[in-house]
Amino acid sequence: MKDGGRVAAAIEVVDAVLDRHQPVKTALRDWGKAHRFAGSKDRAWISGLALDALRRRASARFVMSEDAPRALVLGALHLAWGLSVDEIEAMFADDEHAPEPMSAAERAGLARPVENAPLHVLAEIPDWLEQSFSRAFGEDAALEGRAMAARAPVDLRVNRLKTDPDKALAAVVAKLKDARASELVKSAIRIPETDPRAKAPPADSIPAYGKGWVEVQDLGSQIAALAAATGEAGQVLDYCAGAGGKTLALAAMMGNAGQVYAWDRDWRRLRAIWPRLKRAGVRDVQVRDGAEAEALSDLERKMDVVFVDAPCTGSGTWRRRPDSKWRLKSDALYKRIKEQQEVLENASKYVKAGGRLVYVTCSVLPEENEDRITDFLQLHPEFEPVSAIEAIQASGELTDEGEIQVGACEGRHGALQLTPARTGTDGFYVCVMEKGG
Repeated sequence: MKDGGRVAAAIEVVDAVLDRHQPVKTALRDWGKAHRFAGSKDRAWISGLALDALRRRASARFVMSEDAPRALVLGALHLAWGLSVDEIEAMFADDEHAPEPMSAAERAGLARPVENAPLHVLAEIPDWLEQSFSRAFGEDAALEGRAMAARAPVDLRVNRLKTDPDKALAAVVAKLKDARASELVKSAIRIPETDPRAKAPPADSIPAYGKGWVEVQDLGSQIAALAAATGEAGQVLDYCAGAGGKTLALAAMMGNAGQVYAWDRDWRRLRAIWPRLKRAGVRDVQVRDGAEAEALSDLERKMDVVFVDAPCTGSGTWRRRPDSKWRLKSDALYKRIKEQQEVLENASKYVKAGGRLVYVTCSVLPEENEDRITDFLQLHPEFEPVSAIEAIQASGELTDEGEIQVGACEGRHGALQLTPARTGTDGFYVCVMEKGG
């Protein structure tokens, strides 16, 4: 395919996302099925442009003065890919599959500056979230939002149950030359973000992954799991285990000693955990399914750590799922807040005296983070917040640079707010609370 045809394909995909309300992955898959002549490089190019059009939707809409898929894709070519008007027009030349040539109004729009645009444009967020972002980040709100509109790297967690970081890194580099050791976490490997026109690195198809030496897991998620370090063979409940990514990290951190219980109220999400446990060589995990009253009643007031990866808006993952940013509405946020209140209340009853409750979200919104902890602590004076960075340091996994960068994210209640701009991770909130004896 020529570039003009690829641009036209990206417009089709964005149209499916915005006008037919398909998830972007579904839209890309369906386009590929309907256009089997497109090669892997074509599909990667189209995917990269469609995703960047969604990431930069606010600024593209601002300069183009419209929200149509064509306008967003043209805006992304200029704002995200850095192409000039002439370079974009050259893509459309001599290609019968290219979109219609740009109009005078479109060319003028691409020349429009964005420096004095409203905050939601500068931050690439829905306008109704301006106040929330200002609360969270103050003068850095635009900077933080733009970082969430960038492409994300691929992070791997080294599984210490099967190998060590040096051996794992050598095995990964043998297949993915750009891979390097993480600057923040000793048992992590980073594969830098690729050119938007190129294929993403096939991290889950390399031999090291198949052997269970590494797991694909964002570095922020890895850091959040480290907050559950028990310092001994303890009893840990992963209360919202989902597909088991953090369950695996907890088991590896404990060296297959003690006991990890994995439960999720949606048992269907747990189905993915079984092959992952086997591949990782995990032996200390009990998967509990079924209704909470029957599945977890014997664990009340017995857990050294209860780890709660709470349901949330997922705002911290907008780099990877930009379509979700524009689907988020205020009523969905309020629904998540209610769920978070229920989850905290229910999970807290499993913590023993002297034990800890670790509350984590992949969100940057204070309504889901600091506000929820403040309300919980008012209702439960038996819990006291403790320093999350100190809890993570106890794992021994942070590098010296990691202690500096992660420690700088500390806020109220001793909690951490990791972000793409601060730590180069997805946006994760981590709060640790200890139950009095």
